Amino acid sequence: EMAKAIIGEDNFLEIYVNTPLAVCEERDVKGLYKAARSGAIKNFTGITSPYEPPENPALSVKTENRKIDESVQEVYDFIIKKISYSRG
Repeated sequence: EMAKAIIGEDNFLEIYVNTPLAVCEERDVKGLYKAARSGAIKNFTGITSPYEPPENPALSVKTENRKIDESVQEVYDFIIKKISYSRG
């Protein structure tokens, strides 16, 4: 809500990268989730700090069973349509 207020509702698109926590941990090449679970990182979202998914995102991209380029393409197509629509 704060970002939307700063940017302005007409220019703000909330895109939810919808990925289960277990998948995020599997994909974690930097070991941040492991460090958070061991207590080395405090207030880590989804581990020691709560996470609340957005209630009404403009787009929800489910990444669990997709390649990254497929997810990126979905976001790109969505944004391009919004840009094209706004130009009339």
